[in-house]
Amino acid sequence: MTELSQYGPWAVIAGGSEGVGRAFAEQLADAGVNLVLIARKPGPLEETAEAVRARGVGVRTLSADLTDRAAITAIQELTVDLEVGLLIYNAGANSYGNEFISGDLDGFQQVIDLNITAPLALVRHYGAAMAEAGRGGILLVGSMSGYLGGPTLSVYSGVKAFGRAWAESLWLEMRAYNVDVLELVLGVTRTPAMARAGLDFDVPGIDAAEPEDVAREGLANLKNGPIHIAGGNEARVHASSGHNRAELLLGQQRMMEKLLARVPRGGSES
Repeated sequence: MTELSQYGPWAVIAGGSEGVGRAFAEQLADAGVNLVLIARKPGPLEETAEAVRARGVGVRTLSADLTDRAAITAIQELTVDLEVGLLIYNAGANSYGNEFISGDLDGFQQVIDLNITAPLALVRHYGAAMAEAGRGGILLVGSMSGYLGGPTLSVYSGVKAFGRAWAESLWLEMRAYNVDVLELVLGVTRTPAMARAGLDFDVPGIDAAEPEDVAREGLANLKNGPIHIAGGNEARVHASSGHNRAELLLGQQRMMEKLLARVPRGGSES
């Protein structure tokens, strides 16, 4: 198990109010790391903040929409007097899933901003300070969607594929500064966000992971970058990386139809 106190005294968690983000916060608080929690919804954010304050650590919060560029400035101002030794970016949901040709470009841009623009800015800011200090950790939460496209997932799968290649490159670059980089790749996980997206966690053949277990895996493997596949999904990810892309994509489409209990426009081939 990674000794988490080495990443103190402060950690910034973007997407730190629910699900895996809350589990990260609780486990870091138990290790004595102070927290800056950022999330869009103020209610769950403050609830999580109170829960981790009760564990005896300092907590600062910011309710912000990370697709708004002003949020990055607000985060930097909130932490200007802090030594941040760990950045966790857990805010990369599929905020706008739609068939591409009938979708709204502004909606797709929000997916890009949440999954690429915001983490680029935060990693650039905190990563530079970590490099100067000669220590730190950067944990980026990825998705199995980055290994295989799917209906209504064209932009989301694309940004997640970018995230994985970016994390690998960061891992190579930051080794020289003693800064650990890990992309934690999630599969189906019992989070409020995935429940709101309509996923059926009880589909046969799908073993949904628990947020606490996923967060624990990520923190335990911070030094084992650049990529860690959470929830026992290594074989599934390996299968998704094969060369028969048409067959793999059609199989993925059938599985998504089961998970979401609906047929995407155009149906599927058998």
